[in-house]
Amino acid sequence: MRAGVHVGEIELRGDGVAGIAVHLAARVMGKAGAGQVIVSRTVRDLTVGSGLEFLPHGVHELKGIPGTWELFTLEMSR
Repeated sequence: MRAGVHVGEIELRGDGVAGIAVHLAARVMGKAGAGQVIVSRTVRDLTVGSGLEFLPHGVHELKGIPGTWELFTLEMSR
């Protein structure tokens, strides 16, 4: 199992969602390996003070998304 998380505005389309934030989350998930949760810098910044811990995962170009994106791995307690 793997996950990618991003926060942003979405568009409601029928019973589904669309928009750049949806595509970005999918691209972030594509950078995750088995058992990883990868998040965008936006998520890391919005969760300051939450107690969640993040490790740098590098700066990436994400297909179809302008610019470069700093990603982080959510440190999972075991």
